[in-house]
Amino acid sequence: MTGSTEHISIVLVEPQSPGNIGMVCRAMKNMGLSRLRLVKGCDRFHPESLKFAVAAKNLLEQAELFDDLASALADCTLTVGTTRRHGKYRQEILSPPEVANMLKGQAGPDCHAAIVFGREDSGLTTDELSLCRWHATIPSDVEYGSLNLSQAVLLFCYELGKAADSPGGGRLEQMAASIEMESLFSQMDACLQKIGFLNEQNPGHIMRSMRRIFFRAELDNREVAILRGMLTQIDWASSGFDGRKRS
Repeated sequence: MTGSTEHISIVLVEPQSPGNIGMVCRAMKNMGLSRLRLVKGCDRFHPESLKFAVAAKNLLEQAELFDDLASALADCTLTVGTTRRHGKYRQEILSPPEVANMLKGQAGPDCHAAIVFGREDSGLTTDELSLCRWHATIPSDVEYGSLNLSQAVLLFCYELGKAADSPGGGRLEQMAASIEMESLFSQMDACLQKIGFLNEQNPGHIMRSMRRIFFRAELDNREVAILRGMLTQIDWASSGFDGRKRS
């Protein structure tokens, strides 16, 4: 595989098995990916990890470490969270080939991408998935849909490499990075709570839907700035509001 995937990161959230980290490194190197990010989890230099990494030990050494997923995705524009569960907040779920085609030709020096994988026993939480622009799954048998972590990574890496090698594709307009989107959502949450739009007992219920709406809009930095300016004005204009709706 000769296509460029150098600006795509594989992110593992709290991996529990050192052997899986090693096998993930091997799978990545097999398919031409080299950027690994780890959010907490077990010791990457455990003997089992080194054993299963084989000739991909350099990926272990180069791996970037983060305390939380938001930090790991802060500089990324294109983010994909993987899940095998469908539900109210897990909609528009893509397949590995669809993910690869969406990222094709878009990731680059100014547009980093990340595919996020969760814990071996429980995957990603709903809140963690909400940090990702898109969601994806690997279609599997309904009676036993759970794949080994390294197998799942291998399938996505294979599709990424295959898509990068094929002709065609093109970059989207530069979308806002994760850190810019999270700042927007944080300000939106505070503003909507202030004017009484969100249920103070469960503000996340509506905010998860707001996230899906604005992620689909594929906002650029200028559009984010406009929305944040509007929220600032709403915040100022509602400075005397007591939180009660008028009839």
